[in-house]
Amino acid sequence: MFKLFVDGGVPWMIFMTLIFITLFLAAWKAPAWVKEIGIFAAVFGIFSFLVGFIIGSEAIAKAHTVLSQQVIWGGVRVSLIAPAYGLFIYGISLVIRIIQKPRI
Repeated sequence: MFKLFVDGGVPWMIFMTLIFITLFLAAWKAPAWVKEIGIFAAVFGIFSFLVGFIIGSEAIAKAHTVLSQQVIWGGVRVSLIAPAYGLFIYGISLVIRIIQKPRI
C-alpha cells in the first residue's frame, strides 16, 4: 500500500489523504459538505492524472525514441494511481452521505 502511495506521487497523495481526513471531519461537523468534498477529491485525482500525463508526454517527446512499451505503460499505470484514490474517496463520501440521510 505504501508503494502505491509513493508511486502515485507523494505531494499528490498527501494532499488527497488530507482531503480524505477532511471528509471524515466534515461527516462529523459539516455533513452537508460530504458530497462536495468527495467530488473535489475525484476532480483533483483527474487533475493529477492530467498533469502526470502531460509531464510524461513531454519526457517521451524529448527522448525522441522510447525503448520499450513497458516504459509507456508503466507511466500510465503510475499516473492512474491518484485518480483511482480520488474516486475511492468519492465512493466513501457517497457511502457516508447514504448513511447520514434521514430515514423515511
